[in-house]
Amino acid sequence: MVFITSLSLFSFKEVGTISKSIKIPHFDKIAHFTFYFCATILGSLAVKEFKILTSFKKASLYVMLFSVLYGIVIEVLQYGFTENRQGDFLDVLANSLGALTGWISLKLWFRKQII
Repeated sequence: MVFITSLSLFSFKEVGTISKSIKIPHFDKIAHFTFYFCATILGSLAVKEFKILTSFKKASLYVMLFSVLYGIVIEVLQYGFTENRQGDFLDVLANSLGALTGWISLKLWFRKQII
């Protein structure tokens, strides 16, 4: 989450970014989706590994919901507190879809084992 927060709130205007050199339409939305997909999967696996909650099904749901809420908070912070970044509803949608897809992927992966 520190990685996502850093990329979301700090400006990298001075640094040449990939999105400027690669001309893929909506590349930033793909990045948002990927970050939150990975965050949900990694967070859920961490909860499973450290046995923070007894039910992996419930824990992974909480991690997914946390990821969605975290994505909303980050976009609000971008909108209100940064100069070079802007909050975007489509970013919230990409974040949420990434988190939801990560959660569904976990459910499918572990459906016979844990969930």
